[in-house]
Order: sequence, then C-alpha cells, then structure tokens
Amino acid sequence: MVAYSIYIVDDERSLAKGIALGLPKEYQTRAFTTAETALESIAKNSPDLVLLDIGLPGMNGIEALQAIKKDFPDIVVVMITAFEDIKTVISAMRLGAYDYVVKPIQMDTLEVTVKNALESIRLRKEVQALQEKYLKENLPFFIGESKVIQDVMEYIENVAKSPDTPIIVLGESGTGKELIASAIHFRSPNFKGALVPVNCAAIPKDLLESELFGYEKGAFSGAKSTGKKGLIEQAADGTLFLDEIGDLDLDAQAKLLRFLESGEFYKVGGTRKVHVQTRVVSATNKDLMKMIDDGAFREDLYFRIGVVRLEVPSLNERPEDILPIAKHFLMEFSEKFGKAFSGITSEAKQALQLIQWRGNVRELKNIIERATLIAKGPELTLQDLGIQEAHSAHQPTLKQEQKHLPDKLNPAVSQAGIDLPSLLESIEKQYIEEALRVTDSNETKAAKLLHFKYSTLRYRRRILNIP
Repeated sequence: MVAYSIYIVDDERSLAKGIALGLPKEYQTRAFTTAETALESIAKNSPDLVLLDIGLPGMNGIEALQAIKKDFPDIVVVMITAFEDIKTVISAMRLGAYDYVVKPIQMDTLEVTVKNALESIRLRKEVQALQEKYLKENLPFFIGESKVIQDVMEYIENVAKSPDTPIIVLGESGTGKELIASAIHFRSPNFKGALVPVNCAAIPKDLLESELFGYEKGAFSGAKSTGKKGLIEQAADGTLFLDEIGDLDLDAQAKLLRFLESGEFYKVGGTRKVHVQTRVVSATNKDLMKMIDDGAFREDLYFRIGVVRLEVPSLNERPEDILPIAKHFLMEFSEKFGKAFSGITSEAKQALQLIQWRGNVRELKNIIERATLIAKGPELTLQDLGIQEAHSAHQPTLKQEQKHLPDKLNPAVSQAGIDLPSLLESIEKQYIEEALRVTDSNETKAAKLLHFKYSTLRYRRRILNIP
C-alpha cells in the first residue's frame, strides 16, 4: 500500500492531534495550528492531502487554499468548517477544494472523505504514469533548439491541458501541422482516446457528410447494411484533427459548426441525436481571413474552431534548426536503408542553410531521403543532395525579393520642414504593397516578411486603404 502523507491544519491543537490519531496508521500525518507554518512545510515536503480549517487565525483557510492551489495545484485539499456556511464552502470548492467536512468531526465520515480523496490521487497518478508511457512511446516532437520552436512546444504544453478547447494550427505547407496535432493529443487528458486525422481536401464533397457523421443502414443506395460510424464518432473522448479545413465547402462548414456548438449531430438517414465529446484541432495553410472576406469561409466557424490559435514557424524562420533536422533524417534513413553515413560535408551543409525552403521540413526530409537512398557515403555531398539546380531557378531569396522595395531614403531635412507622418505612411504603404505582391497577396506570409503580427498587417492595410 502506498504511504500517503496528510497534513492537518487546525488551530485547535487537540482536535488536530485527535484527527491524526483517529486516521488509519498507514497514513503519515502531521498537525499544524497555523496556515503559515503549514505552508512553510508544504514548500519543503509536499504532502498528498491537506485537511484545512477555514477559520484559522492570521491567514485563514480560504487564503491558505488559494496559496496551495497557486503553487502546488496537485495537492488535494479538504476543508474543515465549524458550521455549514454554504457561501464559504462554495467559495472553497470553486477555488479547488476537493470536499469539506463539518465540525464536530465524525471520524467515520472523515475517513470516507479522506479515502475518496486519496483514491482520486491514486487514479490521477496512474493516469499520469500511463500518459508518460504514451509520451515515451509515441512522443511527437520538433527537432531543434531555436527559441521560436521552443516557444511553440511550451505553448503546446499549456493549451493541451484542456480536453475540449478547439485549436487551429496555422502554417505553411510542410511545417508539421499534423505533428502539432499529435503533440497536443498525447499531452491532453484525451490521450487515451483515438487521434483521428481527416484530410478535408481528400474527401469528395458528396461523401463528406457520411464520412464525418456516419450513416444509418439503408440511408442511401450503396450504404452498408449495418450502417457506418463516422469519423467524429470514432474520435469520441479523443481528438479529431481536421487537416486542410479551408477546403471544406460552405454546406459542410455549416454542419460542422452545428456539431461544434452543441456536441450533437444526426447520422445520414438517422433520426436520433448522437452526442460526442472530442477535441477538434483544425489546420490550414490558407489565409482564412481572406477567405472570409471573399465569402468562401464562415466567420462564425472560424471563431469557433480558433478559440486557440497556434502558428507553426516555417523552416526559414528557424535556420539554426536546419542542420539538426537534416542530421536526424540522415540517421533515420541511413538505418532504414541499411547504410552507415557519418555526416554531411561542409559544402552540403552550407547549401542546406542557404536554401529558401518552400516545402519546409517536408521538402528537407524528401531531399535527405532521396540522397541517403542513392548516395554511397560515408558523407552526404552537395552532389548527392542535388539541390543546387533544383532551387536556383524557382526559389528567390529574401534579398532577391527585396530588390523591388523602395530605395534607401535620404534623411536630409530642409529649412521648410517635412511632413514626416505622411512620409512614413507612404513608405509603410509601399512596403506592405510590395510584400503582398511577392507573396501573391498571402497576408500571413506578407506579415512574416515585414515582421508584423498578422492582426497588425490587416489593421494597417485597412487604415492605409491598401486593396
């Protein structure tokens, strides 16, 4: 049996000691008469459970509960109150208390409450252990130590904690949006459920509804006699990953929105509502705000799927990660193809770092896979990679793109003065227009070129009347 540690905090010393003596001997108990002394000990030796009196002198029980939950959220707290003050008890429960008991303490009631609280701890620890095993065996990860990718992984850790908050993942093609969805799933409370990926662009429009929502037997000609469970239902208590959500037509968007708002849907040909709890993670490389302006994407659906927005950096935004990623793929494919590569030549490394990666990590992976397959080794060379010719014709560098931007300014100011605000607006307008030109009006990419936030670009574009 696990030896659980229990702190008893009550200013009635005899009561605290009586509780300690009355609890089963397998529990390790300590008694405190003030919240301050208990918190000092908690900081050094975190207990599993705290029995906390509400009416303490000095720092009261509610204040102590807030302090515990702020710094030690996993500690389970059961409140002790001298009378059933409903408002105070409700306040404590909202702040994270597990339960409460009322004085005079009935030991049989207290023992049941403590037993239930400790059982919740045991179950939580089992789930955490299982999740750690899942993460160890299935851990989706990004290679690299760049700050931008570390920030993304930290953000994932935070947003994954909710089991049902919708998340939209934005980024260029090949940046690893499905990897992001996997990372969110395996770090969430839904990790024991299924991760169901759906490529919205690959499902024919006339089959999309039956694929997503399923159908009852005899729903249409050719339907299975047993009916079919849809992808949403398959993702129950798990994660539904809607890749390329920007490719959904307006009719499918409306049906998806109804499900997201209610958690319910009808199967094709069905009359009974089906309720499913799942987290929806969406992804796209399209400019959904522009699609909304063009009437091709529902604004209400956009805000429903994008409660949390996560932008995946392009490979060009984290150049320091290019070589670590390339080396990782080299080792992976070297093992796969039964070869023994020792590394990449300095000339090839330099070329890899100079390329503007349109296809991002996916393109880099394909190049390393092909090179590893055909090369003899022991190192990958520039010739093995075959990238010099492939990229010179169609991949302009940022410097090449900038040759159309306004010339360097002459900062001279005459005695007549200068209308600097108007001049700055004019310059800003030219840069925004040029950035939109070189990105084919893709606002997300244009914002990155200008080191703007996406929302800032849209705001400045509207203020400057840029079509």
